[in-house]
Amino acid sequence: MNKLEGKRILIFIGDIYEELELWYPKLRLEEEGAEVVLAGPEANTRYSGKNGYDGKSDVSYHNVSADDFDGLVVPGGYMPDKLRRDQKVLDITADFHKQGKMIAFICHGGWIPISAKVVKGFKLTSVNAIKDDLTNAGAEWVDEPVVVDRNIITSRTPVDLGHFAKAMIAFLSK
Repeated sequence: MNKLEGKRILIFIGDIYEELELWYPKLRLEEEGAEVVLAGPEANTRYSGKNGYDGKSDVSYHNVSADDFDGLVVPGGYMPDKLRRDQKVLDITADFHKQGKMIAFICHGGWIPISAKVVKGFKLTSVNAIKDDLTNAGAEWVDEPVVVDRNIITSRTPVDLGHFAKAMIAFLSK
């Protein structure tokens, strides 16, 4: 029996996403039996990765609800800075948080939860470049490979992806 059989995970995708931070979690979660859905601004649309590897959205995030998923993954790259300008992205993220469902972000992915106003009072990590953004939003920033605080799981960079995936699988297996 796969640990995550029956679980549904939403991952945001958009132009200039960090490929490793999307594909490694997607594949690991699928290996454990989860259904992973890539949600971008438009459905069935190719988005260019930061390093030239395209990814295709399954759905538009305008047509999804946190009610239909068990967790949210936000990869980094410069995509989060673009997507956080869309109120629907912020509403979805806030809904995952209100429901106590997993929100996992890595690297620059923290920009979306910051703008969704869900990081205050949480111990988190990220790429050092957004440390000030997280602390200014009320989070306690630490330099660790992975941090799990209640329903939020965070990691720094692709080097930490193994720790990040293990923490998500453990959280979703509860």
